Amino acid sequence: MIYINEKWCKGCGLCVDSCPKKVLGKQQLKAIVLNEESCIKCHICENICPDFAIHVRGDRNE
Repeated sequence: MIYINEKWCKGCGLCVDSCPKKVLGKQQLKAIVLNEESCIKCHICENICPDFAIHVRGDRNE
């Protein structure tokens, strides 16, 4: 599960650009989840977010 805190997201796009499976996108200057089923839970988006606005639950082994 991917949770994006819209209040904290400033729309920098780092998460969108870094996602290897193109799970995230942008809408109205905020990050959004486009295709959660493709998420491999690598946590790159969570780790790169400067505003701590993204949380990924689980890991690759689930």
